[in-house]
Amino acid sequence: MSYSRKLEALGYMKTSDFNVLSDEDFRSLVVWLEDQVIRQNPIEERAPLRKISSPDWEDAFKIYLNTAACPFSDREEIADWLLGLAIRLEYGDNVEKYKTVTAESVNQSSTNVPQVKPKNPLDNLDFESAEFKGHVKSLAQLLGISPHPDHLETLSACCTVIQNSFSKEALEKKKNAKKGGKSSSVMEMPLGFETNDAILDKAAKILRLCFIHDLRNLQTKINEIIVSVQSITANPKTDTRLGKVGR
Repeated sequence: MSYSRKLEALGYMKTSDFNVLSDEDFRSLVVWLEDQVIRQNPIEERAPLRKISSPDWEDAFKIYLNTAACPFSDREEIADWLLGLAIRLEYGDNVEKYKTVTAESVNQSSTNVPQVKPKNPLDNLDFESAEFKGHVKSLAQLLGISPHPDHLETLSACCTVIQNSFSKEALEKKKNAKKGGKSSSVMEMPLGFETNDAILDKAAKILRLCFIHDLRNLQTKINEIIVSVQSITANPKTDTRLGKVGR
């Protein structure tokens, strides 16, 4: 089974010498397709697939295929199915661009073969490069975050801090909080129990605050859903011809 045309259409760097039976070639293609085109999982959940030399890679790949609802189990068929999926997704994002492409225009010159390339510049980043890891470490230091052994976990923590502390909404809350009263230290808040160990008490307070923070986010989302439902149910359509309210 030849994959060269599909690989070329997607702009893959290895086309003519791609060997689907090679573990390195096959796994590298899977990672590239997920990072650049398919993007089924969030970035932080792609780490197991990126570790192509790990003995646990096959287990992670089975979970990935199950989530993607792949109907095949043979490697060659899986590779062809993933390539087809990637092409369909990219075509769906660029319908207008490829709608005018015909068989005649493609046959006129091999240079006219449409190249499906991702638009998002972030998709071209190498998340495993030393340069990227170095920037993540610098960002964590700037935000005062302790680095995690997995740089993607560190990046996720940085995103959370930035969202909670430097977004427009967060800055507005800080501004209003300063007007409203005096701020207090986290360690001054009552724990409700004691462990007779200062370090454990401090850790317990932090965990409790994290739990309260998650509850507040959940309550906010619940309130948003209630408001959305009420905006629909509280404003029914009125048909005066029928002499009644509602549909």
